[in-house]
Amino acid sequence: MRIGYLECFSGISGDMLLGAMVDAGVLLEEMSKAVIALNVGARLEARRVSRAGIAGTKVDVMTGESDDNHAHDHEHSHDHPHSHDQAHSHDDEHDHAHGDQHTHSHTHSHGQDQVQHTHSHSHSHEHDQSHSHSHTHDHGHEHDHQAAHDDHRSLSTILGIIRSAPLSDGVKANASRAFQMLGEAEAAIHSIPVEEVYFHEVGAVDTIVDIVCAAVGAEFLAIDRWISSSLNVGSGTVDCAHGRLPVPAPATLALLGDAPIYTAGPPMERVTPTGATVLRMLNVEFAPLPPMRVRASGYGAGGRDTPGQPNLLRILVGEDEAPSQAAEPIAILETVVDDSTPQVLAYVSEMLLEAGAWDVYRVPVQMKKGRSGVQLTVLCHPDRLDVLRDLIFRETTTIGAHWRIENKIALRREFIEASTRWGPVPIKIARSSSGEILNAAPEYENCRKIAATHRVPLKQVMLEAARAFAQQKETDGTRTN
Repeated sequence: MRIGYLECFSGISGDMLLGAMVDAGVLLEEMSKAVIALNVGARLEARRVSRAGIAGTKVDVMTGESDDNHAHDHEHSHDHPHSHDQAHSHDDEHDHAHGDQHTHSHTHSHGQDQVQHTHSHSHSHEHDQSHSHSHTHDHGHEHDHQAAHDDHRSLSTILGIIRSAPLSDGVKANASRAFQMLGEAEAAIHSIPVEEVYFHEVGAVDTIVDIVCAAVGAEFLAIDRWISSSLNVGSGTVDCAHGRLPVPAPATLALLGDAPIYTAGPPMERVTPTGATVLRMLNVEFAPLPPMRVRASGYGAGGRDTPGQPNLLRILVGEDEAPSQAAEPIAILETVVDDSTPQVLAYVSEMLLEAGAWDVYRVPVQMKKGRSGVQLTVLCHPDRLDVLRDLIFRETTTIGAHWRIENKIALRREFIEASTRWGPVPIKIARSSSGEILNAAPEYENCRKIAATHRVPLKQVMLEAARAFAQQKETDGTRTN
């Protein structure tokens, strides 16, 4: 099994991950081809830099606007109040997602150079000169609603750009899923429908390129299992539409979920929303470095040098010591309940799944003294054992539980989009160690939404999606090797 291990001792952002991938052997030309395919007026630049005396690769996304502002190794600080007449360089590292009410959320599109970036933002980047420009988000709303969105892109527009680009199906599916998660996180934070989330055009370009190129790099490296260390999220504060909030930013915290985090080093934001999104896109597990033979390594640099705490992300690429055994630890938590209603047990099962259980099932059992009961079994990562056990004690009448740690063997999983009359449907495919597709199934939640929106039977949507994938596989040999 091929493993990619991310060492996030100084956090993770879009540029850091792309730099680490290039440093580990991903061809910059492959990422550049993807940028050209997106047709968003951007290109990539890569250069070698030093962070606390350690060499790494810095990848920048350059646009027509950023070319005018970009100069290597200079420090850039700005404070803006929203007058979109100022060109942004890629190291500005932010975009604005907002709803139709013109509510702006603070989403970093790329780097993690700043601690306090406001709406007015205050960023510190890799520049020797400092300058500021005014850019406030208090418009007074003297312009009409459409004009307010002229320099912004909606989530659906961005998904359309990715979908129409000549990229591999795997890259499209992963990048689209990542942007959907980012949009849903922003929508939840601002209490607006996801359809009303907009991204500032300059920042959106950065984020599109970061996410798509991360998907391209992952495909190039052919990683079967992504694992990460705990995340150094940094410290300090960030100013956004809701006031001054501590790092990590709201979108970042929402995307990280229950990932293990800590803070170390000088105050700054070290994990950006884009970095958190890419971790979700790659289905990263959080665990210590497993036994592996390292075949390649790379260092991706953040935007500024931080003495004493190298502003780098390291990636290790290697092979599992036992590649034929794709095993990982799994915790099995069990208890038996004999005095609870079916409604309560159903409710508890839902809560366990929401709290991170991989699966929950109930089996009727015969207990002592002829009593009927229900055995509740929970499957989860060992890290979630304490949380789920406490939930069972709190929500059920049981007074005891037992658990054990066993090994789990899982097939490689990935997503490929199938085209249906109602739009694209993600297909989860499972592969053998040799790459052969053994199982393929439409994603239930996506099919359910289509069925509800178009008022068609769910079984019809799932059947047509499966047929479309089978036909697609037969006609163009979709990733069968």
